[in-house]
This record gives sequence, structure tokens and C-alpha cells, in this order.
Amino acid sequence: MTNINRFVQIKSNNLKPARGRVLLSEPLMGDFYFGRSVVLLIEHNSEGSFGLIVNKAVDTRFNDLLPDFPEFDAQIYLGGPVEANRLFILHRLGDQIGDSQEIIKGLYWGGNMDDIKEMISLNLITPDKIRFFAGYSGWGAGQLESEMKRNSWAITQTSGENIFLSEPDKLWKNLVKKLGHDYFMWQKFPKNPSFN
Repeated sequence: MTNINRFVQIKSNNLKPARGRVLLSEPLMGDFYFGRSVVLLIEHNSEGSFGLIVNKAVDTRFNDLLPDFPEFDAQIYLGGPVEANRLFILHRLGDQIGDSQEIIKGLYWGGNMDDIKEMISLNLITPDKIRFFAGYSGWGAGQLESEMKRNSWAITQTSGENIFLSEPDKLWKNLVKKLGHDYFMWQKFPKNPSFN
């Protein structure tokens, strides 16, 4: 085991994967999608896991992907590597958008795109209330648990407000800090250890 690996091999907290919980990738995961990612679990059961990376904004704007929608100055986020040509939605609008499901108190998943389009055209929705994600993150049965045994992920909880109001590029570090002393070294690793 290398010195670097010794620092990331820590005892995990007692939280298990579940709907509404958050996965934090270990600091040395160099994957384009999952490096320093914060993944909100939308679903977790015996068949697998499904979630959205919530801290990776991309340069693409909403109307670049949906030009037939009214003008809407919303950022697009990288949700994950699966079905990257589809948009997924998180919002804080509750039942104002039909077919939504509450994931965490005050944070909703999915919804009727016609409702969203109408709300945008009537200026009833602002970008700070809704986020659009290209693709999603998925794991087959037992795959996430296997990755957790290798200390690839830590599990924590946060609020929908924290997800929406935090600066995306600071969210991973802020949530790692809240994990406590066992995860102190995660914060200290440079994004690219070979530059150190």
C-alpha cells in the first residue's frame, strides 16, 4: 500500500446508501465524471443505484440544449456518464411541477416538462429554483457497495438548500469537512498529486 493510499483507507461512517443521501468521492479518484464529485442518490435498492452529480457545472446553457423553450438563463450540470444526451431535473418548486418526487425535504426530482416550459414562459420560475443535469450516474446490483468497500465513496447527508445555494466547486470540500476528523486528510490532497 502506498503512502497516499494509507491516508485514504479510513474507517467509514455508519451511513448506508439510501435515497436522499450523498456520496462523496475519495480525493484521488481521477475519473473525469467522478473526481471530487458529490452525488445525490435518487434511488438505491437491491437492483442498483441511481443518482446525479450535483457539483459539476458545464459551460453549456439551457437554451443551447432546448432551443424550442423560452429564453431561460440556467446553467447545465454534468449529472453523470449514463445517457448524457438526456436532461434530468432537480428543483425546489414542489407540487408546482406535476409528477415531481421529493428526495430530501424541499428538494424534488423530475417533473412534467410542459409545466416547466409554461412556468418559464410566464416568468414563474428562476434558475435558483431548478437545475438541469446532462446524464446520470448509475450502479448495478451490489456495484456501489463493492466500491464503498474499496473506500471509493463516503456517505453523508445534506439539505436541498445546501445543494442549491453552495458554490458547486466548493461543495465537495465543505461536505468532507463535515465528515469529521477521520476524513481530515481527504481535504489536504491536491487534485493532481503528481504536481505536488
